[in-house]
Formats: sequence, C-alpha cells, structure tokens
Amino acid sequence: MKKLIFAAAALFSVTALQAQSQVIAHRGFHAKEGAARNTIASLANAQELGVYGSECDVNMTADGELVVIHGPWLGDKNDPDRLAVQQSDLATLRSKRLENGEPVPTLDEYLDQAAKDSDCKLIIEIKDHDTPQIETKVVKMVLDAVKRHKLQDQVEYIAFREHVCNELIRLAPAGTKVAYLNGTLNPKYLKAAGYTGLDYKIDVLKKHPKWIEEAHKLGLTVNVWTVNTTEDLKWVIDHNVDYITTDNPEEALRLTQK
Repeated sequence: MKKLIFAAAALFSVTALQAQSQVIAHRGFHAKEGAARNTIASLANAQELGVYGSECDVNMTADGELVVIHGPWLGDKNDPDRLAVQQSDLATLRSKRLENGEPVPTLDEYLDQAAKDSDCKLIIEIKDHDTPQIETKVVKMVLDAVKRHKLQDQVEYIAFREHVCNELIRLAPAGTKVAYLNGTLNPKYLKAAGYTGLDYKIDVLKKHPKWIEEAHKLGLTVNVWTVNTTEDLKWVIDHNVDYITTDNPEEALRLTQK
C-alpha cells in the first residue's frame, strides 16, 4: 500500500511539474540595474535568472539590416532628435545610445548572446513593416540568421501581423513554434492555419477564458502578455496558461514555483 501511495504521489508531482506555467522575460530582464529593454544586458540577465525564455523585437533598417528594438521610434516622443527605426540606417541608429549606454544591437549580436545559454529560449517578435513584400523579406532574413547561428531549436516566433505568421509557418523548419499576438483569431482557426499557439493580451483571455481550454484540447500552447501585477499573475497561473510574458519575471518565477 505504501508503494502505491508513493507512486501516486510521484505521478502527481510529475503532472504538476508538466502543468507549471513558464516565464518569459518581456524584452529581456530589463528591470535589473544596468539594463534596458531589448539590450544585450537584458538578455544576459534573463539567462542568469533562469527563465524559460526572453522576448525581443526585430525591425529592419532603411539599409536592410536587422536590429533588436521595439520601434517604431528610437527616443522619447519629446526628444527632437528621435529616430524612425525603419526609416533610419544602421549607423545612424547605433550613434544614438540606449538608456543603459548600449548601442542598438543587431540581430546577429543578439543571437551571439542567445547562444551562450541553450536553456533560455529566444522569443523573436517580428514587427509590422510597410508592405507584405518587405515583411516576407524580413521573415526570410530572420530565419537565415537563426539558421546561420545554429539556433533553430532555441528560437520561437511571434507577430501581430497575420501575414508575418503565415510566412513563418510556410518558410520555417517543421516543428518551429509560431504564435499569433493580435487576439482576433480563435483557437480553431489558428490550428487549421498551422499555428502552434496563441499569444494574447491578458484582457483578451479574460474576455475569452474558454479559449485557454479550447487551445489546449487542440494541442496549441497559450502565452499571455504582458502580465505584471501579482493579481494578474495569479489569474493566469490559475487558468493554466503555458507561458507568461512579463516585465516582472522575478515575481512570476516566485509565484509559479510556489
């Protein structure tokens, strides 16, 4: 009898571990001193913290280079010298320092840092660009860069633009994780279109909580952004989401590991 009880307890522990929500640092762990959003330092901090993954944003510059920056502007709206990211060349962007003193990192530089810790996934958000043709070019360039750095098993993709996601599904290796961000498509549609998951704002999932269970039944993963308060973190954990994208990864880790 004791052996049966022990086995049941062990099975319960494994099941609970598998169901545990994983933490993704939004634009890296940037809250730590010396870092800023989408910097090499923020990615390194996320790796050191031990989260599942670190999210970043990719734009293409006017001279066809891929950079890691949220965009569309570099600099505050009150800054007379702020730069339009996609309308500026790489040299101009890198001449203007980020909050922590780093230059805007290229995607290659970011992938170099990602390669230093194979346990931390890199969640690449490909930003909207002016035309579908440009977006297809960016998708191809990103996939080529990831392949060149031999990180295809370590990188996952998200985007707001449905065209970008569809091109990722079409061009990326089989099994690559691609999730939609915009919150407008139901799980059944996403599954039929070839997505591996949804990545929706917490307000969307609070409005459609049944989508979480529906997605799981279809074999889709559920990510939720950007969840920062303890109350909201508890809500998504209680609703068994797979991934939590947050600016507060320390608190998210504390709650998921309780």
